[in-house]
Amino acid sequence: MIRAIRCDQPSFRQVTFQKGFNIVLAERTRESSDKDSRNGLGKTTLIEIIHFCLGSNLDSDSVLKSDEMKNWTFVLELTLRGKIYSIFRNTANPAKIKIDGDFSDWVIKPEYSEDEKAHILKVSDWRRALGYLIFDLSKETKDRKYGPTFRSLISYFIRKGVGAFGSPFMHYPRQMEWDKQVNNAFLLGLNWEYAMEFQDLKDNEKILRDLKSAASKGLLTGYMGSLGELEGERVRREEDIKKLDEELNNFKVHPQYHDIQEEANKITKEIHDLVNKSTLEQQILNKYKESVSQEIDIPISQVELAYKEAGLAFPLNLSRRLEEVKNFHSTLIENRKVYLNSEIMKISGEIDQINHQVEMLSSKRAELLIVLETHGALGEYTKLQQRATSLKQQLEEIKNRIENLKKFDKESSILKIMRQELLQKARRDLEERKTRVEKAIKLFNSNSNILYSEPGLLSIDITDSGYQFSVDIKRAKSQGIGYMKVFCYDLMLIQLLSEQQDMPGFLIHDSTIFDGVDERQIAKALELAAQESENRGFQYICAINSDALPVKDFSPVFRDKLKQFVRIKFTDAKENGGLLGIRF
Repeated sequence: MIRAIRCDQPSFRQVTFQKGFNIVLAERTRESSDKDSRNGLGKTTLIEIIHFCLGSNLDSDSVLKSDEMKNWTFVLELTLRGKIYSIFRNTANPAKIKIDGDFSDWVIKPEYSEDEKAHILKVSDWRRALGYLIFDLSKETKDRKYGPTFRSLISYFIRKGVGAFGSPFMHYPRQMEWDKQVNNAFLLGLNWEYAMEFQDLKDNEKILRDLKSAASKGLLTGYMGSLGELEGERVRREEDIKKLDEELNNFKVHPQYHDIQEEANKITKEIHDLVNKSTLEQQILNKYKESVSQEIDIPISQVELAYKEAGLAFPLNLSRRLEEVKNFHSTLIENRKVYLNSEIMKISGEIDQINHQVEMLSSKRAELLIVLETHGALGEYTKLQQRATSLKQQLEEIKNRIENLKKFDKESSILKIMRQELLQKARRDLEERKTRVEKAIKLFNSNSNILYSEPGLLSIDITDSGYQFSVDIKRAKSQGIGYMKVFCYDLMLIQLLSEQQDMPGFLIHDSTIFDGVDERQIAKALELAAQESENRGFQYICAINSDALPVKDFSPVFRDKLKQFVRIKFTDAKENGGLLGIRF
């Protein structure tokens, strides 16, 4: 129960609450003008201060972060498990909480600071302590990834901002599905761990989907390809490796392989040079043989005949001289033939010698080539080994892909089985908690029936996605009736938990919950909250504008008691009429 809210600033107007029904009223006064507004008087700020003292983070646009409120210390006085505590939190130093009270039996105890003469807790530890004190959350619960948290649970009893009233099961618009399921299951007395397990399954399924999607886009080479394609690739790689292994087994390494290869290349060059030389010598030989065959002397008779045909006399002395020339020429031709024959014999011998050398070198090269054909170089062997290693690595990668795809299929099947098993367990558990569920349904139906003369419907079910919650009120199409769904649900929660000590013991609604609601329903809702809070011993706090109070629609008894429920009035008639006592 919240007992009071104070501040160390003298302008702040202390608010004190009592058990049962409490109204924080923003009132229009006769002195106020049409230009004055009750907005900003402090109704919403009051709720924000309560959240602040209960360990919330400050939003970037929070009024508590304004320069005008720098270094303000707010004090929340409340009762926890039958003991009274004062909680201090400063806007300039919000990371720590000062606590005054008996915390000897707390699981997390504040430490005393000599400098500040106070017991202090870090905000994170304060939240954990509140989780235990108000909702009986254990340390193990806090450490669970998808477990309920104090800040999320308390936000169903102190809804803050317009977005908090959009759905009975959500306290802010972007609330995660798992958070909605876990915290509502906890508050309704259901097995919230099943909601957590459903979320774990969703996470694992998402991981599989993301991996498959990435693989299909070529982002994960270890997961690419279909199973059939990979099996075909595996067989091909294994065959390549088998052939390469056989080649390696039969490979003979010659230590002088490269020397032999260089010698064979050198001999080949020598053979080419000798063949070229032999060809040239053969051409010369052919020329010489041709010259020998063409060396024929011209007879004297032919010369004489040529003279007679020309009509010339051939003198005797000339004949004698021609004979001498002929003899000389014959001698010259004979000498030339002797020379050519000598050269022919010489060149023929050289050609035979060259051919012999070519034959010897060819034989030697053949021997070297046989060695090269039957052996290999160490470098070639190393390259073959590297190729074999690369192929084997590729084969292992393919096998890993195949294994991963099989795991995908296996894990998908396992997750489907796990989801069905979890679904069956959760349904059995929900059936075992039938009494609790029916109680919640009856309370919600009763609350809605009082407001609209027709019972609404609270539905709690288990689907393969986890808990499914819904509420319905017939003809609930307007915004106002939508807000009344939230009212009926919140009231049902505090009705259920009122049977347990300080869990949480209060329900706070801002005037937003009555926006667009028919005055008759507002009157019935407030009277119902007053009646239930008094009968069940919890605290209901409503911050509302005076002109939104449907005084005419209240029952006479409630109308007469209305003033005694008002804990504080804010007015816009003067500068200090609001909660903070200042305007900015």
